[in-house]
Amino acid sequence: MSPITTHILDTSAGRPAEAVRVTLAYKQESGEWIEIGRDQTNGDGRAQNLLTESYDFVAGTYRLEFVLQPYFTAQGVDAFYPSASVIFEVRNPQEHYHVPLLLNPFGYSTYRGS
Repeated sequence: MSPITTHILDTSAGRPAEAVRVTLAYKQESGEWIEIGRDQTNGDGRAQNLLTESYDFVAGTYRLEFVLQPYFTAQGVDAFYPSASVIFEVRNPQEHYHVPLLLNPFGYSTYRGS
């Protein structure tokens, strides 16, 4: 399993958000973001394969980008946010970082999960 994982719960529907594209980027010292992984949420709303085992997971700043518009369009829902970005710090690369997204058509929140 990737050292960084996520899942999405659509709180307006009361179920996981399936088939949402998620990209993971790392912020270089220059300030430039480089994409290091991508996945799509499964039927349980989880993206667990953002990084491969061969990736050298290091401390630093990471960004999860959730592409939401196609999900809401497929649900027939008019939503305010076409995407959501969550930027966070990895201080100890020996730990697992689970960053869930609670989602509805007009808002979202996140937290560090377990």
